[in-house]
Amino acid sequence: MDPRAERIHQAADYIRGIISPKGLEPKVGIILGSGLGRLTDEIIDPVSIPYKDIPGFPVSTAIGHKGNFIVGSLGGKTVIAMQGRIHYYEGYEMETVTLPIRVMKVLGIEYLFVSNAAGGVNSSYHTGDLMIITDHINQIPNPLIGPNLDEFGPRFPDMTRPYDPKLISMAEEIGDKMGLGLWKGVYFGCTGPTYETPHEYKYMRIVGADAVGMSTTPEVIVARHSDITVFGMSVITDVFHEEDTGDYVTDGEEIVRQADAAAVKMSALFKAIIERI
Repeated sequence: MDPRAERIHQAADYIRGIISPKGLEPKVGIILGSGLGRLTDEIIDPVSIPYKDIPGFPVSTAIGHKGNFIVGSLGGKTVIAMQGRIHYYEGYEMETVTLPIRVMKVLGIEYLFVSNAAGGVNSSYHTGDLMIITDHINQIPNPLIGPNLDEFGPRFPDMTRPYDPKLISMAEEIGDKMGLGLWKGVYFGCTGPTYETPHEYKYMRIVGADAVGMSTTPEVIVARHSDITVFGMSVITDVFHEEDTGDYVTDGEEIVRQADAAAVKMSALFKAIIERI
């Protein structure tokens, strides 16, 4: 067996050994970004599995990422939620960054809900806004570089619609009923760990981005390679300042606080969508 596939299956077997005796077979995977772990409070009869206990699994070191799988019921479906993700900027190889997606695929997920805390590139956005991701621009190394894992998908996967149009329409309908005032936009994925300079923000806007962050795009690429249906959402936790105010700085702790404040709205939306799929 390909050593990469062996690592994936070993991790999946460990998780399955914990959840299968409880009758849990996940249909939906959820990745919770910086400060967005509150959704796990909504999961019924949760089973917590620390990343550090899973064979061959990386440990998240980022602010606002607890580093656990939470498995249980949400919206009437069995879900497996990542309470914190793995980032390229932490020093991990792309194979490791995206390992959790393939592990969840082996466990049986059909849908992946991804979330992130993002900077608002679109000048119409405000801190605390929710943006449905309709497309992305990936500037993080592509996780499919190298020998293809044929077990999971084709050498050249189609990315015409990386974020599922039906789920986007459903989210718009539900969000309108909830009065959430959702935006739709394009996410720009960059490596980090530095926040963007003013001219980098301007460049991203010129090329069509509405929000920017340091995650998500590699996970979505691997999910689509594995034929997993994807829905994505950004929580706008800070916004681009066109003019230099002299004292403004991008603060990671403040970003986590803003994400936490918006997590209630995002959690309600995710739960409502999951109820209908």
